[in-house]
Amino acid sequence: MTTETEYDVIVLGAGPTGENLADRTRAAGLSTVVVESELVGGECSYWACMPSKALLRPGAALAAARALAGSREAVTGGLDARAVLARRDSFASHWKDDGQVGWLDGIGAVLVRGQGRLAGPRRVEVSTPDGELLVLTARHAVAVCTGTRAVLPEVPGLAEAEPWTSREATSARTVPASLLVVGGGVVAVEMAAAWQSLGSRVTLLVRGQGLLPRTEPFAGELVADGLRAAGVDVRFGVEVARVDRSGGEVRVELTDGSTLNAEELLYATGRAPRTDDLGLSSVGLTDGDWLAVDDTCAVRGVEGGWLFAAGDVNHRALLTHQGKYQGRIAGAAIAALAQGRPLDTADWGAHVATADRAAVPQVVFTEPEVAAVGLSAEQAERAGHRTEVVDYDLGSVAGASLQADGYTGRARMVVDQDRRVLLGVTFVGPGAGELLQAATVAITGEVPIERLWHAVPAYPTVSEIWLRLLETYRDSGRSE
Repeated sequence: MTTETEYDVIVLGAGPTGENLADRTRAAGLSTVVVESELVGGECSYWACMPSKALLRPGAALAAARALAGSREAVTGGLDARAVLARRDSFASHWKDDGQVGWLDGIGAVLVRGQGRLAGPRRVEVSTPDGELLVLTARHAVAVCTGTRAVLPEVPGLAEAEPWTSREATSARTVPASLLVVGGGVVAVEMAAAWQSLGSRVTLLVRGQGLLPRTEPFAGELVADGLRAAGVDVRFGVEVARVDRSGGEVRVELTDGSTLNAEELLYATGRAPRTDDLGLSSVGLTDGDWLAVDDTCAVRGVEGGWLFAAGDVNHRALLTHQGKYQGRIAGAAIAALAQGRPLDTADWGAHVATADRAAVPQVVFTEPEVAAVGLSAEQAERAGHRTEVVDYDLGSVAGASLQADGYTGRARMVVDQDRRVLLGVTFVGPGAGELLQAATVAITGEVPIERLWHAVPAYPTVSEIWLRLLETYRDSGRSE
C-alpha cells in the first residue's frame, strides 16, 4: 500500500544533526517529519561519542589517581571490565531509542521509520519495515542529515575476516585477549587506548610516520608516547597486505612479509557519506557523493534551493558538535525561506556556518588528551598568513603540576601577525579538553591579543597557560 503525506520540512536522518534541525523548524512553526532507518539519536548516541567516551573515562580516571602520590598508593588493581562495559551500555541507552523518540514527540515532530530516498524535487519515498511505501512531499525543504559510515579498503581477505569497524569497537560485549588496530586517526588511537585499559593486548599499525595527521605534529608524538606507556605496541610505516580469519583468530600479513595474530582486528581508516542509496540521481546529483553546500547548508547545484545537507554528509567538519551547529543553521535558514526572507540580509549574515572554516574545536580523549581549535601552524602557513608560533611547556604551569606528579604536556598558539588575533590553539595534556572553549571563544570572537591580556586566569589553575603563552609571545620580540 502507498500513502502520500505533505509536510513543510522533511528531515532524512534522526541523529544529533537531524534532531537539532527539526527542533529549529518546529520552533518556527513548520510541520516537520523525520525519517530514520535505524535508531533515533544516530551514530553518536549508540556507536560513537557516547559509548566511546564511556569506555575511555574509567581508564583516564585510574591514570589520574595513579599520577599523584597518596592516591597512587590506594590503587590496588586494574579496571573492572564488566563494570565498565555495563556503564558503557547505560550511556548507549542499551541500544534502545525510547528516550530520543519521546523527545522528538515532545517538540511536535513526526517520526517515520524506514529507508528514505529522494524521488524528485521535494519528494521522498520511504520503504517501511512492514513493507509499506510512504510518499512524503515537502512544501519548503528536504534536509539530508544521514551522516557517514565506516569504509574498508580493498585488502585481500579483509571483508571475509569480518573485522571490527568503529561500531563493533564501541559496542563489543567482551574484551578480546588481543586486538590489532589499523589506522592512525582519532578512532584508532581512542579505541587502542580504551581496549588496552580494559586488559586487551593492543597493537596499533600505522601506515604513515605519525598519529593524528590533522593536528600539530607534537600532539601525535605525545599521544604515541602515552599509548606506549600504557602498554600499546605502536608501529609506524607498516601496511597490511592480506587478512585471514580461522579458528577464532585473525592473521594479518604485512607488506614486509611478517605476520601478526590477534583475537580481533579493528580497521579505522576512513569514512564515506551515507548517500549511496539516497536517490540523489533523481535530483541531478551523483549517488554516493558528499553533498557540497554553501554556508546556509543549502546543497549546491539543485535548482530552487529546497535541498539542504547538514552534518558529516556535507564533509565540512566531521564532528558531532559541528553537525549540531549546522543543523541549527540549516533549520533557521529553512525557516527564513518559508517566511519569504532572503538569506543574504544583514540579520541572516551573522548566522551562517562560518565556524566550519575558522574555529572547529576537537578533543581526542586519549592519555594525554589532545584539544585543538582553528588552524595548525602548517595550515596557517599554507593559507598565506604571516604568523608567529608560540609554544609552552604545559607541565610547568603551577595548576598542571598540582593535577599530576610529572605532568607532561604542551601548548601552542598560532598568532596572525597582521591582525594580531589567534588563528589556532592546541593543548596536549591530561584533562586538556577543558581548556578548549576559552580558545574557541578567542578565535571565533577574533579577540585582539591586547585584550587577551585582560582575561586574567585564576591561580593556581591550568588556565594560567594563557598568561604564559602571552608572555612568551611578548618576549619573542615580534609582538610589537
